[in-house]
Amino acid sequence: MTDVLGFGYAAIVAIGGVVGYLKAGSTMSLGAGLLFGCLAGYGASLTSKDPMNVYPILGTAAVLCGIMGYRFSNSGKFMPAGLVASLSLLMILRYGSRLLK
Repeated sequence: MTDVLGFGYAAIVAIGGVVGYLKAGSTMSLGAGLLFGCLAGYGASLTSKDPMNVYPILGTAAVLCGIMGYRFSNSGKFMPAGLVASLSLLMILRYGSRLLK
């Protein structure tokens, strides 16, 4: 079964990097968004084949949650850091619960 939520998360991360580049000219946003979006997409493809193979997407979400959570706590701005941190936390809970079963 296709991991639609995982692919959606990957798309949001990648699109966020592109938007950061278009709005602010930030090549770091573009590079990080595409890198983490690709990693999350790869993880989603693995969980689509085997629902228990969650480590790549879980690790990607954990790193993004940490980085973007830190940025959100420093800036206080929900967009984009708070949004990505929140979505990443939800993904950690989703995939982490699979490991506990």
